[in-house]
Amino acid sequence: MEHSRTDSAIREAVPGPRAGYGAPAGRSRAGDRDTEGGDPDDASGRSRVIAARPTASAPERPPGGAPAVPVRHCVREQVLTALRGALAEGGLRPGEVHSAPTLAARWGVSAGPVREAMHQLMSEGTVEAVPNRGFRICGLTDRDLADLAELRAALEVPAIMALARTLPPSHWAGLRAAADATVTAAGLGDGAAYAEADLTFHRELLAPAGNRQLSAVTQHLHRRSQAPIIGRPPRGAAELLADALEHGALLDALASGSTGCAERMAREHLTGC
Repeated sequence: MEHSRTDSAIREAVPGPRAGYGAPAGRSRAGDRDTEGGDPDDASGRSRVIAARPTASAPERPPGGAPAVPVRHCVREQVLTALRGALAEGGLRPGEVHSAPTLAARWGVSAGPVREAMHQLMSEGTVEAVPNRGFRICGLTDRDLADLAELRAALEVPAIMALARTLPPSHWAGLRAAADATVTAAGLGDGAAYAEADLTFHRELLAPAGNRQLSAVTQHLHRRSQAPIIGRPPRGAAELLADALEHGALLDALASGSTGCAERMAREHLTGC
């Protein structure tokens, strides 16, 4: 199996161990065995994690060479972002089983943040736990993808049309930057960046509705639809760009007051038909 591209991307995204700067990475008392429970790296329930590299918001290292306080949340989020990127770009494929300690050792981080990130992906339906082995990547079938698209359209299209009837045309110009971000990511063929930009655009599109439950459900469905498709390669730049350009076209229709056209475009964008 080819891991080099995924490994390289994650090593760049996630801070690795530095001399005197946290505990050794990738070591677990449980070896390669993984569970659905807490981190076995530490008997107290606290995993040994490496410290994130200092940032403007991170605490400075204490004088005298003492280790910096680990910024666990930062590491976990970076691992989660990297995992999502690997899923979007084919580095992690449907059916594969990966243990947190093994991935952590390969990427130069501790097992705790990897396991936490995997549990987040479990809540999104992208991976599932395999007792004593780790986590299996869950792929979508074509039918799964169609069902998710139908659900998204049933929720998002009426909400968009309700907003189109109440918001001034000038409002939609404020979403142009979010739409342009999807075009930029698509043009680079960056599936991971496109997935995040696409999620952001659709979140901002529905935000004026002020319905937190609608936002939570549609974001979950959107995340679920970003899982790898069984038997299909990751989408290339041309396919991503075609999808991204529909965002700007939808904003144009909304800004012009063409509600019928906007409704048709929103439905076609979400369902492909």
